Amino acid sequence: MDARNLFDTRITARLVRLEWAVALGFSGVAALTHLSEIRWWLFASLFLVIDLVGYIPGAIAFRRSPDGRIGRGYYVAYNLMHSLVTWAAFAGLWSWLVGLEWALLALPIHLMGDRALFGNSLKPFGVSFEPAAHPAFAAFQRGYEGEERDAVRV
Repeated sequence: MDARNLFDTRITARLVRLEWAVALGFSGVAALTHLSEIRWWLFASLFLVIDLVGYIPGAIAFRRSPDGRIGRGYYVAYNLMHSLVTWAAFAGLWSWLVGLEWALLALPIHLMGDRALFGNSLKPFGVSFEPAAHPAFAAFQRGYEGEERDAVRV
């Protein structure tokens, strides 16, 4: 992937997930080494609010929709709540106003977990809210992978 080719092959997608997994590992180790210093009600609240606001409403709307199409607001809510920028700003503001604390690790643990374990990132409007291959991308990928195999044989 580069600035002009905004897609990943299966291998590059796995490598990106591996990078997120490393960040998840660091966050998890930091949490495990400071278990007694974490305010667990805050950790759980931060961890859960991301999906309670950003995913659950869209998932319900998607399942209730006869054709799987839902309003763009669900995508915006998902992307806002699953954005590293949103939560970095929140954590920075929290740290400034309340103080830096280990419970804030819920944020990278949730976000890195989504990216590393499930392969989920931000959602563009043109794809299904729940993961499903877009027909145009599936066709492109089949063609690209064929070209990639041909190039390797040269």
